[in-house]
Amino acid sequence: MEPADLPAAAADPSAAAFLKALRRTLRTRRAQTSRAQRRAASVALARRLSSLPAFRRARCIAAYWPADGEIDPLPALQRAYAAGKTCYLPVLCPQRDGHLQFAPWRPGEPLRRNRFGIAEPTAPRRQWLSPRMLDLVLLPLVAFDGTGTRLGRGGGYYDRSFAFRRRAAVRRPGLIGVGFDWQRVESLPRWAWDVPLDAVLTERHRHVFRSL
Repeated sequence: MEPADLPAAAADPSAAAFLKALRRTLRTRRAQTSRAQRRAASVALARRLSSLPAFRRARCIAAYWPADGEIDPLPALQRAYAAGKTCYLPVLCPQRDGHLQFAPWRPGEPLRRNRFGIAEPTAPRRQWLSPRMLDLVLLPLVAFDGTGTRLGRGGGYYDRSFAFRRRAAVRRPGLIGVGFDWQRVESLPRWAWDVPLDAVLTERHRHVFRSL
């Protein structure tokens, strides 16, 4: 089943209540992070990402347009573009509700807002890639734990789009969560539809859970 088909509350009401409260607490703290702190974290992230062998090998790299106080991955994406890599941002898939595809992005190009108010590239659909065709993806997160379990906003878009990565034999694309160091928590429940991360990059550390 897809995340939207089986609410967390149906599986475990106490876990669902915990996650709802955790999301609220961490999103509030993230929104209160100063602009200077976010800027410094974005610069540190770009530096940390560019040192990864997986980054140097990758040709097609995707990130996200920051919102809700998230660390801005665009400086990292600009480094990728300057290194000759093709860069992408997520777009809502018109054929499959609740799924993402990825449109090419270049620094300075115009963007448009989707129905959630999040910026998307204006590239025509013939240039979009499916998630399977990417080499490396930076994912936003609200929280993460030491096993690579990711807590997002709750919409399930990334879990649906990268569901094929739950198969052990599938290693591409590499999935790297991006967040502040304080967003690490001791433990998160993992549902059957959750797609674990390969690594998380923060402004201070690199947390690697599986080889990239």
